[in-house]
Amino acid sequence: MVELGRGVLYPREQAAVTTIERASPSPALARFVEFYWHVQWRTEKPYETKVLSHPNVHLVFEEPSPLIYGVDRTLFVRRLEGQGQVLGVKFRPGGFRPFAAGPVIDLADRRVPAADVLRPDVEDVCRAVLGHTDLSAMVKPAEEFLLDGLPAPDPVAEEVAGMVEAITADPALFRVDQAAEALHVSVRTLQRLFAEYVGASPKWVLRRARLHEAASRADLGVHIDWTALAGDLGYFDQSHLTRDFTATVGVSPARYAGV
Repeated sequence: MVELGRGVLYPREQAAVTTIERASPSPALARFVEFYWHVQWRTEKPYETKVLSHPNVHLVFEEPSPLIYGVDRTLFVRRLEGQGQVLGVKFRPGGFRPFAAGPVIDLADRRVPAADVLRPDVEDVCRAVLGHTDLSAMVKPAEEFLLDGLPAPDPVAEEVAGMVEAITADPALFRVDQAAEALHVSVRTLQRLFAEYVGASPKWVLRRARLHEAASRADLGVHIDWTALAGDLGYFDQSHLTRDFTATVGVSPARYAGV
């Protein structure tokens, strides 16, 4: 079992309900896929899992049919009941574009039947995947399916993945014009590439990275100087951070932290 990961809200609560495993893709898929993830849950009463999504598209093998999840630009919420499992394929930022028929922004905030985007036999693959509970056994048919329809490498997709990694890793970047300058492209070019390949704007990616950091700090369960944190994250003041966090998560940072 691994930690639930950055972006999962209320991780201690969710860890009591779910377990998660991850597996790396084969070298042939590594330029497209970040990792496979397997979530199992068991709960006596309905539980809503909440996630501040990353700028990634996912292929999820689940009941009753596999789905493509575009980038969720709001708050991802899923209701878990009883017991069950899913296997997900987390594509690298930009990594799903070679599999798609059009710009990835067309999938934003949507859950689309995988058979409508990929091949119809993905339904058969889903049944094969969910016929197992062992991660390796589940990944095998999923990986074979992706390798069978492997698109040609897209150097732009890999370049965009590097752009996303660069701007989310640099705490000094708060604005799109700063990001464009750091990446040596125009703002318009950056916006166009992100719409085509990522499925979210560079402004959203920068903002989401700040919210991930705020939530991660809050999850530590210790006293936080919210004014100082707001400054560290590039907010004008604490009230700006509070409004941004509350608008997305539904509660203020202090209330979320519960300390």
